[in-house]
Amino acid sequence: MLRQVILKTAASRRARRAIEATPLTRAVVDRFVAGENVPSAVRASEGLHDAGCLATLDYLGEDTTDRAHAEHVTGQYVALLDGLADAGLTGMAEVSIKLSALGQALPREGEAVALDNAARICAAAARAGTTVTVDMEDHTTTDSTLGIVAQLRRDFPETGAVIQAYLRRSEGDCRDLATAGSRVRLCKGAYREPASVAYQARTEVTQAYLRCAEILMAGPGYPMLATHDPELIVAGTRLAAGRPEGVTGYEFQMLYGIRPTEQRRLAEAGHQVRVYVPFGEEWYGYLMRRLAERPANLMFFFRALTSRN
Repeated sequence: MLRQVILKTAASRRARRAIEATPLTRAVVDRFVAGENVPSAVRASEGLHDAGCLATLDYLGEDTTDRAHAEHVTGQYVALLDGLADAGLTGMAEVSIKLSALGQALPREGEAVALDNAARICAAAARAGTTVTVDMEDHTTTDSTLGIVAQLRRDFPETGAVIQAYLRRSEGDCRDLATAGSRVRLCKGAYREPASVAYQARTEVTQAYLRCAEILMAGPGYPMLATHDPELIVAGTRLAAGRPEGVTGYEFQMLYGIRPTEQRRLAEAGHQVRVYVPFGEEWYGYLMRRLAERPANLMFFFRALTSRN
């Protein structure tokens, strides 16, 4: 129930204005968001590199309905990739893109615009020597997003896909994507979805995640297990140890600012760990989804708002 209330708040313009106007909100934002510009994102990547972790960077913003803004977002990614290359970080850092920020929701030509912008980013990533993962958003865009990923993979086969385990369709999608060389990030899912398309109970979502993880780990692709759940981390480690003979390569992924000690522990234990690093001015929707995912995040938020320090 609390999760649904927070996600509803995420869609409220009044709530957004109130939260953004609260000065102490900055303490929460700084924990979960690596600044508002490309230099700050590069600095965060350097810090993760020093800690033995990899990074995937996301320029925040969604639901673009203005073509000029979609072009702006694309330009920010190209500048980011140039900045990572200049800093010598493209061996450990890739980028994550949201198609809705690249024009997917534009009337009539949205998919074509998003594909073109995504291809420009993939080309910039290839020049810099790194990769791109295409984020998944609400269920109404799933087919469109997977279709665009398939088209991108024709020229950029290393392009990563994302599957949200709480969607009832996701096991089938995992089977389709569990192919040689296929990079697939598996997450639980963070959007407010109806029961007709997504599991609602926490235990159901966990079981769905495990089923999807088993499918990906049994295939010849490259699974990227995005989770902070201790139970799922243990299960992922077990599944990785039992992969088919001759099949190697996987990683755990976690969010910037969440369980950093566990991130370092996994990295020190020899696992590949990649941290999802968001940056940019459009942080509100991202922050609300992070608060909805874990009650501990919500308590941190309230402590920051009420602290005199």
